[in-house]
Amino acid sequence: MGEFELDGVNHLALVCSDMARTVQFYTTVLGMPLIKTVELPFGMGQHFFFDCGGGDALAFFWFPDAPPPAPGVAAPRGRPDQASLTSAVGSMNHVAFSVPPERIEEYRDRLRAAGVECTEVANHDDSELGISDELTPDVYVRSVYFLDPDGILLEFAAWTRPLGPDDVRHRPTRAVERTPS
Repeated sequence: MGEFELDGVNHLALVCSDMARTVQFYTTVLGMPLIKTVELPFGMGQHFFFDCGGGDALAFFWFPDAPPPAPGVAAPRGRPDQASLTSAVGSMNHVAFSVPPERIEEYRDRLRAAGVECTEVANHDDSELGISDELTPDVYVRSVYFLDPDGILLEFAAWTRPLGPDDVRHRPTRAVERTPS
């Protein structure tokens, strides 16, 4: 089995406690353009992406029911097709490696051939559920999720179209707007 053709890190996804404060810091203080906003289905929260240069992105989840910051609670419970995607504020949720779009199915198959359990290819789009069974013009990234030997969630991700101003259309949520438990 040969090497994977990796093209850097697609995005690193972290969890924040206040999306509006996070947007303000990363855009104003660090100068990272906000390039994609996603409102997760069923009130699960938000997922925002920032351009961190070189075609790479830094992303943040905001989950209304995220546990408070807790050292040692550093990852989701498993792959998104098997367990909750939620992880603690300040945790690293997953690392996504950028791969060529035309090779995503091949890479899924190569992972499986190596004995690595992984998801089917996910077509992330702007629909209500945020995922499509088919590759359509609305799909902005395709991905395959898998775990490393220590249970760290990893992803092969391939942008399918350029992101533009229309991809930033959600108001960031403030911590004070969280629904009480």
